[in-house]
Amino acid sequence: MKVVKNDTVLILSGDDRGKRGRVLKVNPEKGQVIVEKINFVKRHTRAKRQGVQGGILEKEAPVRVSTVQVICPKCDRGTRVGIQILADGARERVCKHCGEILPRPEKA
Repeated sequence: MKVVKNDTVLILSGDDRGKRGRVLKVNPEKGQVIVEKINFVKRHTRAKRQGVQGGILEKEAPVRVSTVQVICPKCDRGTRVGIQILADGARERVCKHCGEILPRPEKA
């Protein structure tokens, strides 16, 4: 999968179309990602024991990886991601628009 955790992505479709967010979790088996502050769903929870608050919680739901594009830090727009093999045999992600190597995001 060409989208990795902590990437900044652009949402291409759905209610949150045009918004940007940071990838919190990647599930390559299902082809889904969870993006920060995107695709909120409401979860109705019951109080399990006395002292624990029940109510309606909002959390992010997964979106299909096909509906997001990685944002290139150089050209600052959503781009398709290509793979380039360097001289030492390492594989790097590259922006299809400007050809710049996309850096691996740091741990947040």
